[in-house]
Amino acid sequence: MSESSDSRTKTLNFNVGVLGHVDSGKTSLARSLSSTASTAAFDKNPQSRERGITLDLGFSSFTVELPDHLRDSEGQKQYDNLQFTLVDCPGHASLIRTIIGGAQIIDLMMLVVDVVKGVQTQTAECLLIGELTCPRMVVVLNKIDLLPPNKRQSAIEKMTKRLHKTLENTRFKECPVIAVAAKPGGPEAPDTEEPQAVPELIELLKKQTYLPQRDPKGDLLMAVDHCFSIRGQGTVMTGTILQGSLAINDTVEIPALKVTKKIKSVQMFRRPVSGAMQGDRVGVCVTQFDPKLLERGVVCTPGSLRTLYAALISVRKIGYFKGSLSTRAKFHITVGHETVMARVTFFGLPPLGASERPSVTNQPPSKPCPLDTPFTFEREYFHQDEYVIAQGEASPGCDPEQWALLEFERPVTCPLLCLVIGSKLDTDIHANACRLAFQGRLLQGFEDKGYAESALPRLRIYKTKHKEGQVERVTDDYTVIGRNLFKKETNLQLFIGLKVTLSTGETGVIEGGFGQSGKFKIRVQGKNNPQVRLDTTNPTTVAPATV
Repeated sequence: MSESSDSRTKTLNFNVGVLGHVDSGKTSLARSLSSTASTAAFDKNPQSRERGITLDLGFSSFTVELPDHLRDSEGQKQYDNLQFTLVDCPGHASLIRTIIGGAQIIDLMMLVVDVVKGVQTQTAECLLIGELTCPRMVVVLNKIDLLPPNKRQSAIEKMTKRLHKTLENTRFKECPVIAVAAKPGGPEAPDTEEPQAVPELIELLKKQTYLPQRDPKGDLLMAVDHCFSIRGQGTVMTGTILQGSLAINDTVEIPALKVTKKIKSVQMFRRPVSGAMQGDRVGVCVTQFDPKLLERGVVCTPGSLRTLYAALISVRKIGYFKGSLSTRAKFHITVGHETVMARVTFFGLPPLGASERPSVTNQPPSKPCPLDTPFTFEREYFHQDEYVIAQGEASPGCDPEQWALLEFERPVTCPLLCLVIGSKLDTDIHANACRLAFQGRLLQGFEDKGYAESALPRLRIYKTKHKEGQVERVTDDYTVIGRNLFKKETNLQLFIGLKVTLSTGETGVIEGGFGQSGKFKIRVQGKNNPQVRLDTTNPTTVAPATV
């Protein structure tokens, strides 16, 4: 909500992300919907104008009368009108970083689908990002003017049915689908032809609106998407307020640059305002700041964000990703509004039957869905060579509870509990494969460059190892001496109490060392009787379960 400085008009700002495959007509659709364009609208990049595709987030808006369902229970209007801010996200495959950044600031997603081509790889990726970041969606079948008039309706119905089939296992099941022609004749056609079904789309958008949770309290966090100077005024940073609020004369921090600036003025789509809050799109003017230093990033309450060298996250594999998630592999990590390479280490709860040699791919779920084990440094965790997939008929959401350590190639600035998405953006863009690999929430960040020595020792992750040795001799009915399991310089105190299994079936525990050559003493426990006779005519193997 914002209040204009020259009136008491209260406007509800509702952010609509326009996502879809490259060339699906997103920018044309945003242009046909918008009456008021921001400085960033319709892509300022000259290369994009030449190629006819969007290379960056574009923003535009239009205002409508407040729908009745947004009035309160007594019919009163909390707001005077409804402003739709359209966030036009790029569709080109290599620009997925920007799409993810844009999706985190939207209240509703418009998924634009070329009615002739249908769902393509990037369409599916946009749908996945929407599932992770957005509660509602409208599907727009665009370019219906390209369909033969006599077959148009049947083609639209067929594509609508196919889309509902695609969406039936997502959170957007039965979401509305509408067919339009945002720019009849294509981008090069003259503007004389009116767009088709756009008024109907606006009515549908109005029906899909809701009162987003907006909270002016707490620290300010604003996602900045463009930065430019105005002669005689200062530098303007445009963006969306993700949390908290701001006002003229507030001091804000640009954490990536470690500088603070005082807000000189605030505008919303060229209207001066005294302040703004969570959910609003604003332009904030500061002085003595070079706009080239900040094209995209965040602005916050001074001292409220942290710069991290590593982080711990909850993690869930994205079902459409076909590759493996291996420990020590590198992924593109999008966290906050940055994308950076990071090395990933996966870990989870100890497997059932921890004394058995683990098989990562066959490890059963540690508990039924839903999984909500809180992370704590007090618990011991099990090292995993790769992310563990639930076996059998379990749905993808029922994988065991798992976490990951991310070690960033360069520091990132972000809030805790923010969304984290891991991707393989170096995958061939023509491979027709989903590049979104996993998602999670940032739980713990490490701000110390020497985190490996100062912080990681608190993280207790263990591995299981399988080693074999021989029984050298029996000393009595319940004690044997073993050899060839440890080197003579090994500190055997570390292994006292660990279980061993004899090849004859008996189990026992290591009691300590025997002599100076790495031999060790085992106390054997029979199943029914501690007095166990051992057959020593053949060498007997012993195998500690954990090391």
